[in-house]
Amino acid sequence: MAYRVGLAFLGLLGVIFPTNLPAGSIPASRLPQIRSAAALVQDLNSGELLIAKRADLAVPIASITKLMTAMAILDARLNMSETLTIEESDKDRVRNSHSHLFIGTRLTRGEALLVALMASENRAANALGRTFPGGVAALVKAMNAKARALKLTETKFADPTGLSDSNVSSARDIARLAIEASNYPDICKFTTTPEFTLKSGRKQMQFVNTNSLVRSSRWQIALSKTGYIGEGGRGLVMKTRLAQRPILIVLLNSVGKNTRIGDANRIRQWIEGPAASKKK
Repeated sequence: MAYRVGLAFLGLLGVIFPTNLPAGSIPASRLPQIRSAAALVQDLNSGELLIAKRADLAVPIASITKLMTAMAILDARLNMSETLTIEESDKDRVRNSHSHLFIGTRLTRGEALLVALMASENRAANALGRTFPGGVAALVKAMNAKARALKLTETKFADPTGLSDSNVSSARDIARLAIEASNYPDICKFTTTPEFTLKSGRKQMQFVNTNSLVRSSRWQIALSKTGYIGEGGRGLVMKTRLAQRPILIVLLNSVGKNTRIGDANRIRQWIEGPAASKKK
């Protein structure tokens, strides 16, 4: 009886888990505390959802948008060695966010994609849209078309950077998007690059991955993307390996700088048990 009451209470919190968890799963009674407003954790071997908290709630996803931006760019088979130049029009006029890319910076399309994904560089993402055949509007159209093809029913894109709060999705849709994105080797490589030095003329610009976990020996991460705007809080999506199996983690609308990282570590502890604390 107590177990059923516990299940009902978790249901009120928007947290669910299946009754037919795959072999070796952690008992439901030890479900970790998820502080992000929406979350999804999936075992990619079995397809089972281990955790789903408000998984269908559509919220602004900020720079997680850039995963779809990257897929649309790569689907177009553009020349990744072509040189792009950061222009005045690439500045963020919505939120005035900081950028390491000064006006006049020259970089290849591939480098622009790299810093857009690993460091969430908005000027790079906008330059990718500006130089897309047909411009930003055509890129956004391609992004929304791919969302429809993937049956992402709670997802809509308004720009390639994620600066607009009209870029929305749900944890369930983001999981599907991330699974598709993991089929692109460049996206997997770029989103898990810890740091990168860009040389433009005599200047060198240092970029660091916005997900600190990619620099941690405790984590094996195959794909990663963070996002943040005020309206949507902080988000994180990762394809990782825990307890010798591929796991997808989606955390959306986290309040507080460290909440999403704390949630990710609690999920790892929950899945790996005592083994998690022994890792350095």
